[in-house]
Amino acid sequence: MLDLIRMNLQQAQSALEQLIINEKSLKSIEAAARLLLDAFAGGGRAFSCGNGGSMCDAMHFAEELTGRFRNDRPGIAAMAISDPGHLTCVANDFGYDQVFARFLEAHGRKGDVLLAISTSGRSASILNAARTARTLGIGVIALVGRDGTDLGPLADICIATPGGKFADRVQELHIKVIHILIELVERQLHPENYR
Repeated sequence: MLDLIRMNLQQAQSALEQLIINEKSLKSIEAAARLLLDAFAGGGRAFSCGNGGSMCDAMHFAEELTGRFRNDRPGIAAMAISDPGHLTCVANDFGYDQVFARFLEAHGRKGDVLLAISTSGRSASILNAARTARTLGIGVIALVGRDGTDLGPLADICIATPGGKFADRVQELHIKVIHILIELVERQLHPENYR
């Protein structure tokens, strides 16, 4: 078992090292932080969505902004599209592929930003959310597991974190990116937390 534990940690380390040297991904992370900051400066909100583990990441992103990240500060306007009543209603009435898009139709406004998370970059519900966001003038940040996905062209900014062929390595990198985005936003909006 120790060999398997060590192998898993080495795979995670290798995936992180690949992200660290990927200049394109690092610049995309920086651009995504700037897009979020522009939205907040204009009174906009951040929405986030994903399926399965990516839903958990979407919720984590929103709660770290509305709640607390490192130190106390006012809440930052963010919401994960995760309400069970909404999700089951829309899935029943319109189909699951519309659950995130329908929420954005109801709540999204021009100047908001959507963080659309999909390890595969081809989930129908996420693709539809990105299409709806673009129609409404909502900025789209895609967080995917590789370059060349269907989601990439629908986004203003696409952050690809190639972590290998399995979703768990990709999700480990996604949570790193999410934490970096939150820190970059917080450092700009509340620099007193970093003195």
